[in-house]
Amino acid sequence: MEKEEFKKKYPNLAEEIELGKGKADLQFEVEAPKNNRKFAGYNPTIIDFIRRCNSEEQAIEIIEYMMSRDEITKEYSKELKTKLEVEGLSSFGEMKKPGYYEREG
Repeated sequence: MEKEEFKKKYPNLAEEIELGKGKADLQFEVEAPKNNRKFAGYNPTIIDFIRRCNSEEQAIEIIEYMMSRDEITKEYSKELKTKLEVEGLSSFGEMKKPGYYEREG
């Protein structure tokens, strides 16, 4: 139980503990939440975004958008577009559907 929750449920007891008036020798301990998620803190790459596209047109939009924001270079943009044109959308990997990171993580 968190300290604030304890204070709300038992205000008098919490006050006694904090002021040292009570006879009980209790201490609050706070545990850091465990983060067992595989993708916690993961920053998706342009390939991750392309893998969410339904069409080559969407992929081109993503590539151009990322280039316009200087997230990728013009050269890398050309590489990605060439790969898309020659090998197709599936060459970037299996499509990532909504909820991918929750299911996989």
